[in-house]
Amino acid sequence: MEHIILYAIVPIFVVMIAGFISGKKGVFTGEDAKKFNKVVLDFALPAALFVSIVSASREMLVDDLKLSVISAVGIMAMFMLVYFVFRMIKSNTGADAAVSALISGSPTIGFLGFAVLEPIFGTTPRVALVVAIVGIVVNAIGIPVGLSLMNASLNQQSSGGKKTSAWTPVLKALAQPVAWAPILAVIWVLVGIPWPEWASPSFNLIKGANASLAVFSAGITLSAIKVKINGQVILGSIMKMIVMPAFVLLLGLLFHMDPLNLKMLVVASALPPAFSGIIIADEYNTYVSNGTSSLTLSMILFVGALPLWIWLTDVCIAAF
Repeated sequence: MEHIILYAIVPIFVVMIAGFISGKKGVFTGEDAKKFNKVVLDFALPAALFVSIVSASREMLVDDLKLSVISAVGIMAMFMLVYFVFRMIKSNTGADAAVSALISGSPTIGFLGFAVLEPIFGTTPRVALVVAIVGIVVNAIGIPVGLSLMNASLNQQSSGGKKTSAWTPVLKALAQPVAWAPILAVIWVLVGIPWPEWASPSFNLIKGANASLAVFSAGITLSAIKVKINGQVILGSIMKMIVMPAFVLLLGLLFHMDPLNLKMLVVASALPPAFSGIIIADEYNTYVSNGTSSLTLSMILFVGALPLWIWLTDVCIAAF
C-alpha cells in the first residue's frame, strides 16, 4: 500500500497542486486550461488510447471471454446507471448527466491502471490483459456513448427543444479523435493486423503528455472554481468508489470468474474517476464544478477504498 501511495497517488496530487498554484498565481488561467485540455483531448489522449489498445492482440481479447463480457457489462451498466440517476435530478440537463457518467461511471484505467495493479499483482500478462480490456470498455465504448448522450442534449438545447436526428449526436461524437481512435484500434486488433514496434515511438512522444498535462490542467481548473461538497458530489463519489466495484464483484461471484481476474477487475473498478471526463467537461463547459469536486473527493477516498476492496474481495472469494 505504501508503494501504491508513493508511486501512484502522490505524483497525481503533486502535479495537480502544481497546476492549482500556477492558477492561483495567475501564471495560467481557466482559458489556458481549456487549451491544454484541447491538446489532451484531440492529440495526446487519442494517441495514448490507440497505441495502448493496438499493442494488445486478438487472442488476448478472446482468451478469457468471461473477463471481457463481465468487464463490459459491469462497467457500462454502472455508466448508464450513473447517467439515469443524475438525469433524474431536476437541476441537471442531459449533458450534465452524460458528463457525470463519463466521470463517476468510468475508472481512470488509462492513467492509473498499470501504476496501481502492477505493484499489487506484479508485472504479468494477466495484469496487462485486465488493463487492456477495461481500457477498451471505458475508452472505445464509454467515451463515444457519453459524447453521444451529451451532444444529443446540447443539440436539443441549441435547437430550442426541437427534435433532431438521432444520428446527429452520434456522428458528431464519432468525428472526435478521442472517440474514433480507440474504436479504430479495436478494429485493428480484431482484424488481426500486427502492430509494428517501430511505429509506437511516433505515438509515444505526444502520448507522454497525456496524464501529466491532464492532471496539471485539472489543477488549474480547480484553482478557477470553488470546490464544493454537495449532495451530487457525494453521490457521484459513492457510486464510483463503492457501488461500481461492489456491482462488479457481485457479477464476478455470480458467474464464477477466475479469482485472480476478479480481484484485479474489482481493483480496476475501484480506481478514481476518469480524468478524460473532466477534460470533456471543461472543453464543453458542462458540469465542471461538480465534476472536478467529485474527482477531488474520490481521489481522497481512494486511499482508503483500495485496501478495503482488496480485503472484501478476498473475503467474498473465500466464502464462495
